[in-house]
Amino acid sequence: MSQCSVKGITLRGVVCALPQHRVENDYFTGRFDEKTIKDVTELTGVSTRYMAAPEQTASDLCFAAADRLLEDLNWPRESVDAVIFVSQTPDQRMPATACILHGRLGLAPHCQAFDVGLGCSGYVYGAWLVSALMAIGLRRVLLLAGDTSSRMVDPNDRSTALLFGDAGSATAFEYDANAPLCYFDLGTDGKGANFLTVAGGGFRPVDPQATDANYLHMDGSSVFGFTIGTVPKLIKATLEQASTTKDQVDLFALHQANRFILRHIGKKLSLTPEQLPINIDQFGNTSSASIPLLLCADRAEQITTTPTTMLMAGFGVGLSWGAALFKDVQLQCASVITV
Repeated sequence: MSQCSVKGITLRGVVCALPQHRVENDYFTGRFDEKTIKDVTELTGVSTRYMAAPEQTASDLCFAAADRLLEDLNWPRESVDAVIFVSQTPDQRMPATACILHGRLGLAPHCQAFDVGLGCSGYVYGAWLVSALMAIGLRRVLLLAGDTSSRMVDPNDRSTALLFGDAGSATAFEYDANAPLCYFDLGTDGKGANFLTVAGGGFRPVDPQATDANYLHMDGSSVFGFTIGTVPKLIKATLEQASTTKDQVDLFALHQANRFILRHIGKKLSLTPEQLPINIDQFGNTSSASIPLLLCADRAEQITTTPTTMLMAGFGVGLSWGAALFKDVQLQCASVITV
């Protein structure tokens, strides 16, 4: 079953953390010619991104975001029942980075902690997992989603070096018996697993002569075909499941994969620019953090002052996709910090 609905889950707040190092496109002029940079920029829309310092990890960014979020919400650390870390750039192979974050945040022994190794769809999958945990009795859950994707890109590969940025996020969910139903639609196509890969770093042997095994390899045309063929149908199915029209949705918060893709989806669904914000120009593709970063950087005032119906959709590496629709969301806080 790909679709489900859950009652009693509400979002309380979101904080996103960016590295201090801001990188403009002219940073790449010594590596790529001017025409190449211009062509890639026109396609992807990326003009600026933030890159983590050499000693800085995705968990550092998520820790800073979570620490601020707990302070902003005035949540006692012992009140958190679970922490989920969604990332494809963990600190190390073991233990799970969520366990490390549990200790750094000073959470209680009863608090569950585990990792989810998803990328572009990870934030939506994380929200779905939160809803499942709350359905069995948990009351407060932190969803931490972030990646330092810039570490995985080949600096000489124009299709990835100019596209990705780094960010971390923390989202607080709380059980509320009066919250309206939220809706999820999730899916996977493992036959497309080789469209986005980093072969090195695992336990399956790679060619010892390969010098690029630890770099991200992306089949751009296949990813594009998957996205435009899957995401509009996903959004339509989620709206139908929730008995909601697109005009009743205030905010479509989509994974910031590529400006051309996002505009294509918006045109296909007849969405207005107000409904479908795009901020990939400011931050690049930040993988699992792109949806919460969109909420905090572009729509903080809206979602903290006005009950907002929002549809989130993540899609990409896996191939994996998911959508979540929340009605009448009004957060207590939404902010962006730098660390």
